[in-house]
Amino acid sequence: MSEHHSPIEHTHEEHHADMSKKLIWKVFFYLLAITCLEFFIALALVYHGPLEKGPLVNFIYVVLTLVKAYYIVAYFMHLKFEKMGFIVSTLIVFVFIIYFIILLLTEGSYLNIHLNHVFG
Repeated sequence: MSEHHSPIEHTHEEHHADMSKKLIWKVFFYLLAITCLEFFIALALVYHGPLEKGPLVNFIYVVLTLVKAYYIVAYFMHLKFEKMGFIVSTLIVFVFIIYFIILLLTEGSYLNIHLNHVFG
């Protein structure tokens, strides 16, 4: 039998060649460090420390969560190794989903306020 590799197998191998064990552990420790930082903020700084719950702490949590989401999507879901067109199309869909969630929350709070006056 001859050894024949299709182009699909070749590109699949190229994606996984970029993901070495060293890189996987590196990303794992980044995610672990960010998670430990979140716990430190929650337990040491907010619960027993100088920070109070509020918009600043929420903003810090959102930023740290977005950084963690980037590492998970980029490396473990292999999006970093895809073509730019696929990445842009995925991001556009994600932005629209977030936009629609914001619209639904805004409309829902509007209806909650105004329907309570009508039927309340």
